[in-house]
Amino acid sequence: MKNNKELFEAISLLEMERGISADFMFDKIKKAIVTACKNSYNGNDDVLIDIDEGKGKFEVYLRKTVVETVSDFGREISLSDARVVDPGTDIGEQVSIKLDTKEFGRIAAQTARNIIRQGIRDGERGLMLQEFESKRQELVTAVVEKVDPRSGSANLKIGKSEAFLPKSEQLSSDDFKEGDHIKVYISDVKEGDKGPWAFISRIHPDMVKRMFEKEVPEIYDGTVEIKQVAREAGARTKLAVFSKDKNVDAIGACIGPKGARVNAIVEELGGEKIDIIEYDEDPVKFIAAALAPAEVLNVDIDPEVENSCTVIVPNNQLSLAIGNKGQNARLAAKLTGYKIDIKPEHEIN
Repeated sequence: MKNNKELFEAISLLEMERGISADFMFDKIKKAIVTACKNSYNGNDDVLIDIDEGKGKFEVYLRKTVVETVSDFGREISLSDARVVDPGTDIGEQVSIKLDTKEFGRIAAQTARNIIRQGIRDGERGLMLQEFESKRQELVTAVVEKVDPRSGSANLKIGKSEAFLPKSEQLSSDDFKEGDHIKVYISDVKEGDKGPWAFISRIHPDMVKRMFEKEVPEIYDGTVEIKQVAREAGARTKLAVFSKDKNVDAIGACIGPKGARVNAIVEELGGEKIDIIEYDEDPVKFIAAALAPAEVLNVDIDPEVENSCTVIVPNNQLSLAIGNKGQNARLAAKLTGYKIDIKPEHEIN
């Protein structure tokens, strides 16, 4: 290439600004040159490309077969012309002819530009996919770039990548503005026609789980384990936790000094209520705990129906056990995996 310095500077700039490796771009340029040669030299793609970034060297050679009479100018070269390049060559051998980039012409240059442009897009897609993949099923901080005033959906920036948060994946209390820093959960990553697509959410149950992992050191180091999560986003979450160390109170660790840990999460979730209960392998104890804040008098596991039970509560605790529009009972059932039939005390007397 005539001005190798400019080419190498451009590649270096792309690497710094877009994070696309020079090796990736040189590979795309090589493929572009091979395509251009194939188009310009009657399908001949026997091309040698010598790139030395350190020396600023970029040379292109087209290999042709030495013949007595040339019938295919793209693939063949006469003996007299070949010996100008390599005096020792002979009929039937191949010689490498150094090409001037001007020989590629307008079509070849355009082909190279198009492939390089596509290479940049592919590189960016690859980097975006890599970034999202590394954060799959993780809690991340995103910056709100734009909010659609009609739908309420938001365009976010996560690292160097862009993502879309639909209204359906937001909390009812969410009211974002441009520039806001918000927590989101990357539930999945897919490769689409227009590039990688991250499915992000603020209503996914695992979002609360990840928030507690970040906020509670005892969960992060494995002393306390989150066994189950049941969530009705924006309203209430029930979290079942278990301590592997008898000296560590699982519920107390999650609540934190003066409620600091759980309050930080509640604030981030716009006031969503969080019930933290102790997990127990005994389903009777676990179901009784899951119906908190209601008091439970008795749990009767049905021996004939799988994962089904009847729970007896004090007469004045029935509405508390069931909860507003059945929410407390519904979340307890999700948490324990049991169908729970709640009855007041007077019905068994």
